[in-house]
Amino acid sequence: MSKQLPWYKQFWPWFLIVLPMCAVIASLTTLKIALDNSDSLVADEYYKEGKGINMDLRKIKYAQQIGMKFLIKVNDESLLITQQGGPEYRAALNIKFYHPTIEEKDFNVQATADANYIYRIPLTDAISGPWEVRIEGFDGKWRIQQRIDIKDDVEYWLN
Repeated sequence: MSKQLPWYKQFWPWFLIVLPMCAVIASLTTLKIALDNSDSLVADEYYKEGKGINMDLRKIKYAQQIGMKFLIKVNDESLLITQQGGPEYRAALNIKFYHPTIEEKDFNVQATADANYIYRIPLTDAISGPWEVRIEGFDGKWRIQQRIDIKDDVEYWLN
């Protein structure tokens, strides 16, 4: 008669242990990924931000009333922004570019006009894809906000 092998030398116990162990490892890995990459689009203080949005809408309506319009020319090295409508504005602009899903790509610039009244923003990396662009006067009285889909060497109207 053949002698029975101990359980740890048999195939089936290890097979039955490995399957649940794989599920545990996969769930712990998924938990680590979820904790490391938290969703930056969800706001903790949504009520305060909602009230702020209403104030922003007043600035946007005021910009439309006075007819503020800007032209953005995009190339690989820089953004060129020129005013095309509304009362002449020569002070600095607060310009913000928001990527809809990747917060690390967002950037803010305070730009001043050169002698030809062109606001030049140098770029470290070429930008493309969907962006939320916000141009605001230095005094904060008006704001232009628009979503654009940036492609290579194209002009965009913001009004």
